[in-house]
Amino acid sequence: MSDPGDASPISDREDDPRRWLGSTPLLDLEDPKLRLRVRALTQLSKTEREKALALYAFVKRIPFAKPFKMRLHTGREVLDAGRGDAPDKVTLLVAMLRLARLPARIRYVSLRGEILRGLTTGVSQAARPVLEVWVHGQWLRTDTYIFDAAYMAAARQRLKDQGWEWGYGIHVGGAMLWDALSSAYVGGFPTEQDPMVVEDLGLYADPLAFVSSRAYRENHPRLARAVHWNVLAPGMERAIRDLRQDMEPGAPSPSPAPSRKPT
Repeated sequence: MSDPGDASPISDREDDPRRWLGSTPLLDLEDPKLRLRVRALTQLSKTEREKALALYAFVKRIPFAKPFKMRLHTGREVLDAGRGDAPDKVTLLVAMLRLARLPARIRYVSLRGEILRGLTTGVSQAARPVLEVWVHGQWLRTDTYIFDAAYMAAARQRLKDQGWEWGYGIHVGGAMLWDALSSAYVGGFPTEQDPMVVEDLGLYADPLAFVSSRAYRENHPRLARAVHWNVLAPGMERAIRDLRQDMEPGAPSPSPAPSRKPT
Protein backbone atom coordinates (compact mmCIF):
# COMPACT_ATOMS: atom_id res chain seq x y z
CA MET A 1 0.00 0.00 0.00
CA SER A 2 1.10 3.57 -0.63
CA ASP A 3 2.09 5.81 2.24
CA PRO A 4 -0.85 7.80 3.73
CA GLY A 5 1.11 10.97 3.07
CA ASP A 6 1.13 10.31 -0.67
CA ALA A 7 -1.27 12.59 -2.52
CA SER A 8 -1.50 10.40 -5.59
CA PRO A 9 -4.93 8.98 -6.51
CA ILE A 10 -5.94 5.92 -4.49
CA SER A 11 -7.67 3.04 -6.23
CA ASP A 12 -10.69 1.29 -4.73
CA ARG A 13 -8.53 -1.76 -4.07
CA GLU A 14 -5.97 0.23 -2.13
CA ASP A 15 -8.50 2.35 -0.27
CA ASP A 16 -8.80 0.07 2.74
CA PRO A 17 -10.15 2.02 5.75
CA ARG A 18 -7.83 0.09 8.05
CA ARG A 19 -4.83 1.91 6.59
CA TRP A 20 -6.14 5.13 8.18
CA LEU A 21 -6.00 3.99 11.81
CA GLY A 22 -2.32 4.36 12.64
CA SER A 23 -0.42 6.93 14.67
CA THR A 24 1.87 9.72 13.48
CA PRO A 25 4.09 12.18 15.37
CA LEU A 26 1.32 14.80 15.23
CA LEU A 27 -1.53 12.45 16.10
CA ASP A 28 0.46 10.71 18.89
CA LEU A 29 -2.12 8.07 19.71
CA GLU A 30 -0.12 6.88 22.73
CA ASP A 31 -0.67 10.13 24.60
CA PRO A 32 -2.45 9.19 27.86
CA LYS A 33 -4.49 12.40 28.16
CA LEU A 34 -5.84 12.01 24.63
CA ARG A 35 -6.72 8.38 25.27
CA LEU A 36 -8.53 9.21 28.51
CA ARG A 37 -10.46 12.05 26.92
CA VAL A 38 -11.63 9.85 24.05
CA ARG A 39 -12.69 7.14 26.48
CA ALA A 40 -14.67 9.66 28.56
CA LEU A 41 -16.36 11.17 25.52
CA THR A 42 -17.38 7.85 23.96
CA GLN A 43 -18.09 5.65 26.99
CA LEU A 44 -21.87 5.92 26.52
CA SER A 45 -21.78 5.65 22.72
CA LYS A 46 -23.21 2.41 21.35
CA THR A 47 -22.67 2.87 17.61
CA GLU A 48 -19.97 4.19 15.30
CA ARG A 49 -22.16 7.17 14.50
CA GLU A 50 -22.62 8.04 18.17
CA LYS A 51 -18.85 7.85 18.72
CA ALA A 52 -18.14 10.01 15.70
CA LEU A 53 -20.69 12.62 16.77
CA ALA A 54 -19.41 12.76 20.35
CA LEU A 55 -15.85 13.43 19.22
CA TYR A 56 -16.90 15.81 16.45
CA ALA A 57 -19.02 17.85 18.88
CA PHE A 58 -16.12 18.14 21.32
CA VAL A 59 -13.71 19.45 18.69
CA LYS A 60 -16.28 21.74 17.09
CA ARG A 61 -16.83 23.45 20.44
CA ILE A 62 -13.15 24.42 20.57
CA PRO A 63 -13.05 28.11 19.56
CA PHE A 64 -11.70 28.82 16.11
CA ALA A 65 -8.63 31.07 16.26
CA LYS A 66 -5.58 31.95 14.20
CA PRO A 67 -2.68 31.64 16.63
CA PHE A 68 0.90 32.63 15.85
CA LYS A 69 2.97 29.45 15.38
CA MET A 70 6.18 28.35 13.72
CA ARG A 71 5.35 24.64 13.70
CA LEU A 72 2.32 22.42 13.54
CA HIS A 73 0.77 21.41 16.85
CA THR A 74 0.16 17.88 18.06
CA GLY A 75 -3.27 16.67 19.03
CA ARG A 76 -2.34 16.88 22.71
CA GLU A 77 -1.10 20.45 22.32
CA VAL A 78 -4.37 21.47 20.68
CA LEU A 79 -6.31 19.79 23.46
CA ASP A 80 -4.30 21.69 26.07
CA ALA A 81 -4.56 25.01 24.24
CA GLY A 82 -8.35 24.84 23.95
CA ARG A 83 -8.34 26.91 20.72
CA GLY A 84 -6.95 26.53 17.25
CA ASP A 85 -7.18 26.94 13.50
CA ALA A 86 -8.22 24.35 10.92
CA PRO A 87 -4.94 22.32 10.94
CA ASP A 88 -4.97 22.31 14.74
CA LYS A 89 -8.56 21.15 15.04
CA VAL A 90 -8.35 18.50 12.32
CA THR A 91 -5.22 17.05 13.94
CA LEU A 92 -7.06 16.62 17.23
CA LEU A 93 -10.21 15.26 15.59
CA VAL A 94 -8.39 12.70 13.44
CA ALA A 95 -6.41 11.54 16.48
CA MET A 96 -9.55 11.14 18.57
CA LEU A 97 -11.45 9.30 15.85
CA ARG A 98 -8.58 6.89 15.32
CA LEU A 99 -8.34 6.24 19.03
CA ALA A 100 -12.03 5.32 18.89
CA ARG A 101 -11.14 2.87 16.09
CA LEU A 102 -12.88 4.97 13.45
CA PRO A 103 -10.70 5.34 10.32
CA ALA A 104 -10.10 9.01 9.61
CA ARG A 105 -8.05 11.02 7.14
CA ILE A 106 -7.76 14.49 5.62
CA ARG A 107 -8.59 15.56 2.09
CA TYR A 108 -6.84 18.85 1.45
CA VAL A 109 -8.39 21.22 -1.07
CA SER A 110 -7.15 24.56 -2.34
CA LEU A 111 -9.74 27.34 -2.02
CA ARG A 112 -9.94 30.72 -3.67
CA GLY A 113 -8.76 33.43 -1.30
CA GLU A 114 -12.15 35.10 -1.58
CA ILE A 115 -13.54 32.55 0.90
CA LEU A 116 -11.52 34.38 3.58
CA ARG A 117 -12.85 37.83 2.70
CA GLY A 118 -13.56 39.66 5.94
CA LEU A 119 -10.74 37.83 7.72
CA THR A 120 -7.88 38.69 5.37
CA THR A 121 -7.12 39.85 1.85
CA GLY A 122 -3.55 38.61 2.02
CA VAL A 123 -3.94 35.29 0.20
CA SER A 124 -4.95 34.33 -3.31
CA GLN A 125 -5.53 30.70 -2.35
CA ALA A 126 -5.76 28.81 0.93
CA ALA A 127 -5.55 25.09 1.70
CA ARG A 128 -8.41 23.63 3.73
CA PRO A 129 -8.41 20.26 5.53
CA VAL A 130 -11.69 18.43 4.92
CA LEU A 131 -12.20 15.55 7.35
CA GLU A 132 -13.09 12.13 5.95
CA VAL A 133 -14.27 9.50 8.44
CA TRP A 134 -15.41 5.92 7.84
CA VAL A 135 -18.82 5.48 9.48
CA HIS A 136 -21.04 2.45 8.94
CA GLY A 137 -19.33 1.38 5.74
CA GLN A 138 -18.86 4.70 3.95
CA TRP A 139 -16.52 7.68 3.85
CA LEU A 140 -18.26 10.86 4.98
CA ARG A 141 -16.76 14.34 4.63
CA THR A 142 -17.12 17.50 6.64
CA ASP A 143 -15.29 20.74 7.32
CA THR A 144 -17.92 22.03 9.74
CA TYR A 145 -15.68 21.08 12.68
CA ILE A 146 -13.45 24.07 11.89
CA PHE A 147 -15.75 26.82 13.15
CA ASP A 148 -17.41 26.73 16.55
CA ALA A 149 -21.12 27.53 16.77
CA ALA A 150 -20.69 31.09 18.03
CA TYR A 151 -18.30 31.94 15.20
CA MET A 152 -20.58 30.32 12.60
CA ALA A 153 -23.62 32.28 13.79
CA ALA A 154 -21.70 35.55 13.78
CA ALA A 155 -20.13 34.91 10.37
CA ARG A 156 -23.43 33.96 8.78
CA GLN A 157 -25.12 37.07 10.18
CA ARG A 158 -22.26 39.30 9.02
CA LEU A 159 -22.52 37.87 5.49
CA LYS A 160 -26.25 38.58 5.45
CA ASP A 161 -25.75 42.12 6.75
CA GLN A 162 -23.08 42.87 4.15
CA GLY A 163 -24.88 41.16 1.29
CA TRP A 164 -22.00 38.78 0.67
CA GLU A 165 -22.35 35.18 -0.48
CA TRP A 166 -18.89 34.02 0.61
CA GLY A 167 -16.52 35.24 3.31
CA TYR A 168 -15.17 34.57 6.81
CA GLY A 169 -14.33 31.04 5.62
CA ILE A 170 -17.92 30.02 4.84
CA HIS A 171 -20.87 30.37 2.46
CA VAL A 172 -23.91 32.25 3.75
CA GLY A 173 -26.01 29.10 3.24
CA GLY A 174 -23.34 26.60 4.27
CA ALA A 175 -23.94 23.82 6.78
CA MET A 176 -23.43 24.67 10.44
CA LEU A 177 -23.42 21.07 11.74
CA TRP A 178 -22.63 17.52 10.63
CA ASP A 179 -24.98 14.63 11.45
CA ALA A 180 -22.66 11.69 10.65
CA LEU A 181 -25.26 10.39 8.20
CA SER A 182 -24.10 12.31 5.14
CA SER A 183 -21.40 14.82 4.21
CA ALA A 184 -21.69 18.50 5.21
CA TYR A 185 -19.72 21.57 4.15
CA VAL A 186 -19.48 25.14 5.42
CA GLY A 187 -18.93 26.15 1.81
CA GLY A 188 -22.44 25.02 0.95
CA PHE A 189 -21.41 22.61 -1.81
CA PRO A 190 -19.75 19.18 -2.10
CA THR A 191 -16.03 19.44 -2.80
CA GLU A 192 -16.39 18.50 -6.47
CA GLN A 193 -19.08 21.16 -7.03
CA ASP A 194 -17.81 24.01 -4.86
CA PRO A 195 -16.96 27.08 -6.98
CA MET A 196 -14.45 28.11 -4.32
CA VAL A 197 -12.40 24.90 -4.75
CA VAL A 198 -9.46 25.41 -7.09
CA GLU A 199 -7.88 21.98 -6.73
CA ASP A 200 -8.19 18.69 -4.85
CA LEU A 201 -4.76 18.22 -3.26
CA GLY A 202 -5.22 14.61 -2.16
CA LEU A 203 -5.42 12.49 0.97
CA TYR A 204 -3.18 12.75 4.02
CA ALA A 205 -2.88 11.29 7.50
CA ASP A 206 -2.24 14.67 9.13
CA PRO A 207 -1.23 18.26 8.28
CA LEU A 208 2.48 17.40 8.56
CA ALA A 209 2.13 14.78 5.83
CA PHE A 210 0.52 17.46 3.67
CA VAL A 211 3.22 20.12 4.12
CA SER A 212 5.90 17.44 3.70
CA SER A 213 4.49 16.19 0.39
CA ARG A 214 6.43 16.78 -2.80
CA ALA A 215 3.57 18.69 -4.42
CA TYR A 216 3.38 21.10 -1.48
CA ARG A 217 7.14 21.59 -1.17
CA GLU A 218 7.50 22.40 -4.87
CA ASN A 219 5.02 25.27 -4.60
CA HIS A 220 5.26 26.42 -0.99
CA PRO A 221 8.59 26.68 0.84
CA ARG A 222 7.52 25.70 4.35
CA LEU A 223 9.30 28.47 6.25
CA ALA A 224 8.14 31.17 3.86
CA ARG A 225 4.57 29.88 4.10
CA ALA A 226 4.67 29.79 7.91
CA VAL A 227 6.07 33.34 8.07
CA HIS A 228 3.40 34.56 5.64
CA TRP A 229 0.54 33.15 7.73
CA ASN A 230 2.12 34.49 10.93
CA VAL A 231 2.23 37.97 9.39
CA LEU A 232 -1.49 37.64 8.67
CA ALA A 233 -2.36 36.01 12.02
CA PRO A 234 -2.71 39.17 14.19
CA GLY A 235 -5.09 40.80 11.72
CA MET A 236 -7.12 37.61 11.41
CA GLU A 237 -7.31 37.31 15.19
CA ARG A 238 -8.65 40.87 15.40
CA ALA A 239 -11.22 40.13 12.69
CA ILE A 240 -12.32 36.98 14.55
CA ARG A 241 -12.60 38.89 17.82
CA ASP A 242 -14.61 41.66 16.17
CA LEU A 243 -16.89 39.11 14.57
CA ARG A 244 -17.61 37.44 17.90
CA GLN A 245 -18.34 40.81 19.50
CA ASP A 246 -21.07 41.35 16.90
CA MET A 247 -23.11 38.69 18.67
CA GLU A 248 -22.91 40.42 22.04
CA PRO A 249 -26.12 42.18 23.21
CA GLY A 250 -26.26 45.79 22.07
CA ALA A 251 -23.57 45.45 19.42
CA PRO A 252 -24.24 47.72 16.40
CA SER A 253 -24.90 46.06 13.05
CA PRO A 254 -22.23 46.57 10.37
CA SER A 255 -23.12 48.70 7.35
CA PRO A 256 -24.31 46.68 4.34
CA ALA A 257 -21.89 46.32 1.44
CA PRO A 258 -22.72 45.79 -2.23
CA SER A 259 -23.20 42.14 -3.18
CA ARG A 260 -20.39 40.74 -5.27
CA LYS A 261 -20.28 37.23 -6.67
CA PRO A 262 -16.96 35.50 -7.35
CA THR A 263 -15.55 35.93 -10.84
